[in-house]
Amino acid sequence: MSQPTENRLKIGLLVLALAGFVVGLTLQLTGRAEAAAVAWSIGVLPVLAALVVEILRSLMQGEVGLDIVAALSMAAALAVGEAMAAAIVAVMYSGGTFLESYAEGRARREMHHLLSRVPRVATRYRNGGLADFPLDEIEPGDRLLIRQGDVVPVDGTVASTVAFLDTSALTGEALPVRLADGADAMSGSTNAGEAFDLVATRPAKESTYAGIVRLVEEAQRSKAPMSRLADRWSMGFLAVTVVLAVGAWWFSGDPVRAVAVLVVATPCPLILAVPVALVAGLSRAAHFGVLIKGAKPLEAMARIRTMILDKTGTLTDGRPRIVSTETHGDIAESEVLRYAAALDQASKHPVAQAIVAAARARGLALPIPSEVTETPGEGVAGKVEGHDIVVGGHEFVARRVGRVPDYPALSVGSVLVAVAVDGRMAGHLVMADPLREEAPQLVVGLRKEGIRRVLLATGDRAEVAERVAGGLGLDAIRAGLTPDQKVLLVLSERKNGPVMMVGDGVNDAPALAAADVGVAMGARGAAASAEAADVVLLVDRIDRLGQGIEIARRSRRIAMESVVVGIGLSFMGMFAAALGFLSPVQGALLQEVIDVAVILNALRALRIEPLHDSSLGAAARDRTGSIGSS
Repeated sequence: MSQPTENRLKIGLLVLALAGFVVGLTLQLTGRAEAAAVAWSIGVLPVLAALVVEILRSLMQGEVGLDIVAALSMAAALAVGEAMAAAIVAVMYSGGTFLESYAEGRARREMHHLLSRVPRVATRYRNGGLADFPLDEIEPGDRLLIRQGDVVPVDGTVASTVAFLDTSALTGEALPVRLADGADAMSGSTNAGEAFDLVATRPAKESTYAGIVRLVEEAQRSKAPMSRLADRWSMGFLAVTVVLAVGAWWFSGDPVRAVAVLVVATPCPLILAVPVALVAGLSRAAHFGVLIKGAKPLEAMARIRTMILDKTGTLTDGRPRIVSTETHGDIAESEVLRYAAALDQASKHPVAQAIVAAARARGLALPIPSEVTETPGEGVAGKVEGHDIVVGGHEFVARRVGRVPDYPALSVGSVLVAVAVDGRMAGHLVMADPLREEAPQLVVGLRKEGIRRVLLATGDRAEVAERVAGGLGLDAIRAGLTPDQKVLLVLSERKNGPVMMVGDGVNDAPALAAADVGVAMGARGAAASAEAADVVLLVDRIDRLGQGIEIARRSRRIAMESVVVGIGLSFMGMFAAALGFLSPVQGALLQEVIDVAVILNALRALRIEPLHDSSLGAAARDRTGSIGSS
């Protein structure tokens, strides 16, 4: 049965039960008791029949649920002539299932919004004009027009001067992001500015947005361990309910007491609060850019005691950046950078592209180079505005210009780029992979969330790893690790409690899969790591992980609070009914009030606001790492 059909059936049953109850109550108040009993029974029977069908279907699948208690209470109430009590149970049970469905639908609204935004066509330049094409016909290299308000259909690079993208549906960032020419644009973002051109880099089925949609669908299909635990507990609760009902009947000789016990136990909050709270937690985490692939990883996140962090792209930014500029002679720093970036436009080397990005970020106009020759792995030479420019490693440039000044001292893990203008050494660009500005904030936040051990695991050299992690207060640094050694580290750390592994590269995928919870940096990470991980950070900020853990723990706590309080009140009501203090009608009203209360309490997970700590020391902003393997 489809979800819309199932929802319509629930609404129909609720309307029938409510109509029967209202008509019966009206007849009862006018002194027509027999007609009232008939009206109540008519309202109960459709609900009871649908419930019996659902129970039989569950039994055929080997599942025993607490719906049996609801069916027993309605059937027993009708059998002993307590039609009004049966009608109340029918109204409140059908209303409770409808409320549960509504609550879960509300909790998933952000995920459904994400799915509904999938674009179907893209506007492509073709033969000097524009035409709409189905997404599956878009190929890498196609030039697309993204109009204002359009959803970016595929991953690509901006091919206009500037683009403003709203990434809130993907990352939770409230303000539009400004992207310069050549910057990467994620599919699923919305154009918040003027129209711009985009050059596709991936087919639609391999784009960021398509991958996220697949992860969301997987998350929605998942079932949490707590929900399975509720299924196992249902047998025990059912047994206690039946024994207590039969015992009340046996010792009192009054079958009405047994009915009262049954209606108080219908339906148990155990099957309502857990899924609502956890699904709400999934939705809330997605709002902050933390995509959790189901309720099982969410629960596991709430129990994490050890965190293992990859270095490059995780603890560090993962992209080389200019950290200082040394000039020789009377040439300005900005000119050294401008000449270097202008020539490097012709190179695809990551360091060259980082220099180009740095120049554009500073607003420097970059002329088009000419007569460019590139020596792979060493450097580039060519002409810029009539000047002979050479950019590359110090030794490469030195061979081209003869005697040169000594190069500046380098810290561990840094890269030196020399720049020569017209046969003279003009300057050096010192580049490094900087520590993420939010990394110290993350470590402090993890400690506050009860993470006992935080480790760094990297394939880079030990001296580089120690420089990066210095002052962060980590419990251990493991350097020079191969992928299988990272897996062994994860397994060995399990003795200290559940382990979370955070990484972004293909080499991290085995460790992510081995960990109790694997987290991938999805904004720029490898597809393999995102597939292997249980959690994907959609925004390129490591501190969002702390927020995700906090949401997971608070969601689980809300679910457990609802279960404990709901079951406790149910048992109190059942004992009161067994002792004759509650009639079936009173018991039915009491239990359904409890059920509604626990659902509403579980929905508190939708309003979780993670704590934010923006205090970062100056030392954290100055610390840099390496451009190395991880």
